[in-house]
Amino acid sequence: QVQLVESGGGLVHTGESLRLSCAASGSEFSMYDMGWYRQAPGKERELVAAIYKGDRTNYIDTVKGRFTISRDNAKSTLYLQMNSLTPEDTAVYYCKFRLWDASLGPLDYWGMGTQVTVSS
Repeated sequence: QVQLVESGGGLVHTGESLRLSCAASGSEFSMYDMGWYRQAPGKERELVAAIYKGDRTNYIDTVKGRFTISRDNAKSTLYLQMNSLTPEDTAVYYCKFRLWDASLGPLDYWGMGTQVTVSS
């Protein structure tokens, strides 16, 4: 079992930056595939960025070139650096870890979320 705690959200103005962190408890941090999701009011939760074992990453088109996902295995922490923020980035941001179990299949763990609000 792993527990995830996000931090770093807040209220910023258009064009400013934030860095989100997702601290993980438990072991085997490097074995997880990880992602940042967001959910805006009235919208479905969407995957924003993901990082896989081996550090391959992918992003949705609307954040490419602005957001960077990274992981620090020594600190058991996942990050999302968000630059050039716009009001369209306003949402609750969640981290999710996925562990592939040979018997059970994918095991997903979610954080509680952190609010990001970008004012125009």
